[in-house]
Amino acid sequence: MNLKESYHVFKESDNFFVSLARDILTVLLAVLVFATFSQIVFGMWTPMVAVESGSMEPHMNIGDIIFIQSIDRTEVVTYEEGMNNGNYTTFEKYGNVILYKPYGQEGVTPIIHRAMYYVEEGEPMWDGGPAAPYSGYITKGDNQVTNKYYDQQGQVSYLMPVKEEWVIGVARYRVPYIGYLRLLLPGF
Repeated sequence: MNLKESYHVFKESDNFFVSLARDILTVLLAVLVFATFSQIVFGMWTPMVAVESGSMEPHMNIGDIIFIQSIDRTEVVTYEEGMNNGNYTTFEKYGNVILYKPYGQEGVTPIIHRAMYYVEEGEPMWDGGPAAPYSGYITKGDNQVTNKYYDQQGQVSYLMPVKEEWVIGVARYRVPYIGYLRLLLPGF
């Protein structure tokens, strides 16, 4: 049997194991195509995160999937810069929403909040606030009820601006509700 005949038998067979192998190959091919597309477009093999809290409501809700563009492929525009320019908004407010590693720690759930402004080392982190121990972003969730203060004033990143190397990427797109599946499967 030549290669063309073998392919035809593989494609048309009703055998359970051949059918299973065909399905597995189809899924692997789909994952490979998606991962390659993600790497080309977003600069990341896995460019999605599921929103786990309401801190970004109403612009991002629990269960939304957010597509992230790698920080290597973009620049962060803060709320302050967007407001001063008057024309740069994402997710209905000025500036970028960033995904970052809290305190720079690996293996912990990243935070997705808006970059409000950038402070240099020694500058006050907010009006009347303490001096920044190093340069970085001051961040805050969009939810006006649960996030009245900057992350650096509370438990999220207490007194520590977000260093540029802690930023994983910038939020670009939102797909509602799809992330509930991810949230229902712990450990993924």
